[in-house]
Amino acid sequence: MDVSEAIEKRYSVRGYKDKPVEDEKLDLVLKAAQLAPTGVNSQAFKVYVIDTKKHREELLAVYPQEWLVEAPYVLAVVSRANHAWTRPWDAKNINEIDATIVMDHMILQATELELGTCYIAAFLERPLIKLLNLDAEYHPVLITPLGYPDAKPRETGRKPIIELVERI
Repeated sequence: MDVSEAIEKRYSVRGYKDKPVEDEKLDLVLKAAQLAPTGVNSQAFKVYVIDTKKHREELLAVYPQEWLVEAPYVLAVVSRANHAWTRPWDAKNINEIDATIVMDHMILQATELELGTCYIAAFLERPLIKLLNLDAEYHPVLITPLGYPDAKPRETGRKPIIELVERI
């Protein structure tokens, strides 16, 4: 599968098989995080691999949807803002942009490996901070379940490209 196919095949999976993810596949997904570009290569992030069987109740406190814990893992990307690049002309810190790129790389790699994921930003931060035992230096940006899909894609409309792109 090439990148274009992975982009087209990726969908928000909201149902997972009770099937473990092979270590080799998990390692490839995590390697994609390591290779993701970040501002000035700061790599001011961490990825947490959370075992859903061990942390079921804590994860449901973070995001109360049963399908989240059907997957064998939940991946959490957290950032270290104080170590990320900040644009000198307007003081914009790009830690959340970097963390999103990291998640995107992992999700596209997972898609190529026929694993399902779902971007989740609408989670409760405090329970996740507690679960991960994060100190004040780190803050969670995104989570995703990771496992074998057991749900079909939902129909999602896309705006015409003419509405999304301006050529100047």
